This record gives sequence, C-alpha cells and structure tokens, in this order.
Amino acid sequence: MPTNFNHNRLLFVNGRVVNQGRIFEADIYVKDGRIDAVGSDLSSKPADVTINAAGCHIFPGMIDDQVHFREPGLTRKGDILSESLAAAAGGITSFMEMPNTMPATTTLALLEEKYQRAKATSAINYAFYLGGANDNIEEIKRLDPKRACGVKVFMGASTGNMLVDDPVVLEQIFAHAPTLVATHCEDTPTIEANAQQLKEKYGTAIPVTEHPHIRSTEACFKSTELAIALARRHGTRLHVLHLSTADELVLFAKGDLTSKHITAECCVHHLHFCDEDYLTLGSRIKCNPAIKTAQDRRALITAVVENRIDVIATDHAPHLLAEKNGADYFTVPAGLPLVQYALPSLLEHYHQGIFTLPLIVEKCAHAPARLFDIKERGFIREGYWADLVILRLNAPHKASDDAVVSKCGWTPFNGHTFQSKVVTTIVSGKPAFHQGELNPDVRGMRVAFER
Repeated sequence: MPTNFNHNRLLFVNGRVVNQGRIFEADIYVKDGRIDAVGSDLSSKPADVTINAAGCHIFPGMIDDQVHFREPGLTRKGDILSESLAAAAGGITSFMEMPNTMPATTTLALLEEKYQRAKATSAINYAFYLGGANDNIEEIKRLDPKRACGVKVFMGASTGNMLVDDPVVLEQIFAHAPTLVATHCEDTPTIEANAQQLKEKYGTAIPVTEHPHIRSTEACFKSTELAIALARRHGTRLHVLHLSTADELVLFAKGDLTSKHITAECCVHHLHFCDEDYLTLGSRIKCNPAIKTAQDRRALITAVVENRIDVIATDHAPHLLAEKNGADYFTVPAGLPLVQYALPSLLEHYHQGIFTLPLIVEKCAHAPARLFDIKERGFIREGYWADLVILRLNAPHKASDDAVVSKCGWTPFNGHTFQSKVVTTIVSGKPAFHQGELNPDVRGMRVAFER
C-alpha cells in the first residue's frame, strides 16, 4: 500500500456512485476523514492521493449489525484485530459485536472494556451489544442508549448464561430496555425434543444433514412469534436477527424501514446455501439458526426484494477447522467465518438479475444506519465520515482458504468463483484495504448513536 495513502486528502475520480437509490458518475473528495464534496468534476481539489475508480462502483461501506469477533476469552478462534481486518478486506467498514464472549458482556463495565479493546486494535469502526441474561435486568435499566447499539437477547440455546429462558425476565427486558432489542429466536424446548429423538436413533453420531431438523422451522417460528408478542405488549423496538425460514416471514410487514417498529434481518449464508450443501460442506455450514431448504432460501431472497426483510448482515462466527471437523454432532460448534466474502456473495444475486445495486446498498448500509440511529455514517453524503468501498463488478476470482484473513483460516466459500471483487475499503477517511493489501496501522472509530 502506498505510504502516502495515509494522508488526509483523498480524491476518487471517475467512479460510479451507488447511494440512496441512485447510480451516478461522480468524484468524491475526502478531507480530514470526512466526505468534503461529491460532484461531477473535483479534479481541481488539492489532494495528497488521487485514485482513479474508472470501471468501478463506489458504495458506502457495509455496516454489519451482527458479528462474533471472539474477544475476550475465545481468541484462539479470532480477535478484534484479525476479524476487523478480514471485514475490511470484504468492504465492511463498521461492525456491531455480540455479547457471547468469555466473560459474557452482561455488565456495563465489561461493555466499556470491549470498547477499550476495540479502540486499541480494531481496523474498522465498532459498536457492541449489551447482553441480556436471567440476572442482569438492573444493568440493562442503567444502560445509556448512546453507549451500545442495542440489547441482545438469546431466546434460544447459547453459551454460558446468555440463554434468557425465564418468562418473567423476558417481560422485564422487553419492558425496560432503553434501546432496540435484538433477538436470536429459536425455542429451546423444541430443539431439545428434536435432538433427543435423533439421539435415540443415532447416538452422538447424528449426521449434520439433520441439523435443520433439530434447529427446526417450528423452533424458529415459535420463538419469533413470542418475541413479536412481547414487543407489541411492551411497545419495544424489536429487531429479529438471522431469519432462516419461509414460515417466519408472514410475521413481518412489507414496507419502508422508517414506518416499522418491528424489523427483520437475514444473513448472507442463508441467502447463498441450502440444505443440499450439507452433503458436500458438512459441518462447515453448521450454524444457528440452521441453513434450511432451497424453498426457504428463495423465500428469504424474495422477502429482501419486497422489503419484508430490512437488513442483511453476516453473523460472522469463526471456529477453528479442527473444531468444525469433529465427529460428534453435539460438540461441533455452530458458526461460519463470513465477513471477507459477504459483499461478493450478495453481488452474485445482482449478477443473477435478482438484487439491484441500490437494494444491496440499502440493506447493507443505509438501513442499518437508520435502524440503529448511527450518526454520520451509512451514506455517501457531504459532511459524513468517509466509509467507502470500491468494487469491480466484473472481476471473477475464486474464494480460497489460503486467502482468508480471519484467524480461523478457512471459508465456507472455498473454491467458489465470485464475479465481483472488493478493490479498496476506506474507513473514516483512511485506507484499510487497497488492491489486495491490508493496512495494519489503520484504526476505526467508536460508532456514535443519535438517540
């Protein structure tokens, strides 16, 4: 990466900007970390570095509202530095990280500790959820809405004490949360009953092909229905994460995000894979909620297009390949490393004529910024922080374990040829990734919320 690329005045010329429903040719001038001007001819601006983006599209950087970067406590799998660099290589400029680390982020003190860790090491912008638990309602009540992206509630099996299965506590969280509540919705009793039936048949050697039958459509629907009922009863701002079934979609309304009090997210892997892929990829695609049928995948894709699903994220959750290759179904961990190839995978739907470029930008940048009340990010606007990704749409390249930046060293997309490629990622006006090279010195900023 050119050393002078770290200067404060950057000029991007001849690119095609995708922003707020439009695609148009424009130059972008960045000064002191912010977008100073967007216009047709800015070549007279005094720039330290000029990047010719001819033949490329410029998006606002992806805001990923759901990642697991594993720090603290699980850093053999990943850490904030390694996973934020992988995200930068994939065109993601801001992340919101989940609380199921070790220890779990269920106190305000542990929440602030995470922010300090990220300040020292994160290559992209960062925010964190406070986790709900059966015993931390007072911490949730004391949360300053500007100090966290939201309160995360696992309404299904999770690690440690993160499962909130006490009905009284659930009522209290939905009644008193001072921010948006984001939920993982799977019904634990249903999962346990399904698992017991299959355990009686297979013992611990349950085939991974049974995973979507254990983490079943019924388990998802029942829990999502409960979350929505709680939100309606208490007037809670609810965001349901990683929908995976066609059945759940009937619980969510079509329409513009700004008119909704209950919103939905889906993830890139549920839009790309289906249950047929277990035969070749096995536990590499074991995740919770499970990847389900091709019919479910088609329904999710349709729901994105018709604005029933509001946000697309990754649920990036790395594990070591040795752990994923275990023989015991119950000990093989669930989760996939996804940030590096998230945008290229979504752009496959563009090449297939299903998603438009403005739709991808809406679901990955604009919508998360509006949903979480993020200040001055998520759009290409003068005065906003310069979080940008330059993409070459016609640049076929093969995803490879060898190219993976994440500490785990593998990708479920290994061997897949993507048609589009991330060329450059700019984070708060600084280059984090450029033409295949990462900038190990760049540091993101704490995401600010206008609440």
